[in-house]
Amino acid sequence: MATVFMFPGQGSQARGMGAELFASYPGLVAEADAILGYSMKELCLENPDGMLNRTDYTQPALYTVNVLSYLARVEDGDSTPDFVIGHSLGEYAALYAAGAFDFGTGLKLVQKRGALMNAASGGGMAAILGMDGDAVAAALAELGANSIDVANFNSPRQTVISGLKADIETYAPQLREAGANRVVILSVSGAFHSRYMKPAADEFEAFLAGFSFGSLKVPCIANCSAEPYTDESIAANLVSQIYSSVRWIDTIKGLRKRGADTFVEVGPGTVLSGLVRQIK
Repeated sequence: MATVFMFPGQGSQARGMGAELFASYPGLVAEADAILGYSMKELCLENPDGMLNRTDYTQPALYTVNVLSYLARVEDGDSTPDFVIGHSLGEYAALYAAGAFDFGTGLKLVQKRGALMNAASGGGMAAILGMDGDAVAAALAELGANSIDVANFNSPRQTVISGLKADIETYAPQLREAGANRVVILSVSGAFHSRYMKPAADEFEAFLAGFSFGSLKVPCIANCSAEPYTDESIAANLVSQIYSSVRWIDTIKGLRKRGADTFVEVGPGTVLSGLVRQIK
């Protein structure tokens, strides 16, 4: 049987995260501060002006805390995982753990990704609770809401949709009549993981051209395909991930077929553990 380390993405950030980690890794914290131009410790522990919930700050902070959490777990004697996965932004910490890049390189990628996503405007997202992705897609088609994409296939009971803000506000509430238990409009400025992020993805692709990546030491499953990364597909998958659906259900089911029976959440919160329990 096999163990999977899972790294959370946006939504798992919280003031105080990383408090027990920063003193143990002063070199990496100093490197983060130098790259970003601000104090990572202050951001995470004090959350000045609510900046921890701004995408361009959230993503570097979560990446840093995820990586430090991983290092602490491994140094405490936990065995190396058999697989690594991450939800959206969390995939960068998973790739770090797999050996794709060093800490500083990953942070530079995340900083750029967060800036591009923060700059996206006019979009919206909504969490649809009590319906799986296929049911949501069918209901949207029935409504004629062809401008909306399914962004996250999170679990059979949680799906996230993404599109233009006006369309989300118009159609998302109508999914209650189609069977959703609850519809929650998310507080985001962009239509993340949808076709509307393609321009940002193109810009990110040009940025990635300046980087090279290492050989993966641990299998990492890609959000966009639910298939393992290859050494040759790292850049392409990271570009695709920005505008493609997060296929979390297929990822978990695929790992179980590969013998995974233990899923360990590495980083702040327990969101991913809850989703895994819902996926049979």
